[in-house]
Amino acid sequence: MTTADDHTLLRRAIALAATARESGNPPFGSLLAAPDGTVLAEEHNTTLTDRDITAHPELKLARWAARELAPATAAETTMYTSCQPCGMCEAVIRQAGLRRVVYALSNEQLLDIRPGSGRPPVPQDGPALLDEVRAAVEPYYR
Repeated sequence: MTTADDHTLLRRAIALAATARESGNPPFGSLLAAPDGTVLAEEHNTTLTDRDITAHPELKLARWAARELAPATAAETTMYTSCQPCGMCEAVIRQAGLRRVVYALSNEQLLDIRPGSGRPPVPQDGPALLDEVRAAVEPYYR
């Protein structure tokens, strides 16, 4: 359930999406807010101008939070974003330990706006060589 305060911060994320579009990038914008609504950081999509397919605002903010905020502080932040984070961004948000994400447009709604834009899944084969990989990975977690 979103609140009037959430809507205010979502409107800022939407404005950041417009900034991205005006600079020639896909129209996505995001911000991180403290529990009191103070904006901690803002980003917009720069995938085209940076020539970096990972330059999504959600990913950039999650990386910033993991690098710049104490884990306890990150765990209290909310990300406001113009569109629901993609799978890549969602994974990084989870790793950064953010408390909550509030978005304006769902991935399903986005696909209705830009049909046919999805890429086919990349085939994956595995698991394989379990004993070998376990020998490399397991000592890290012990």
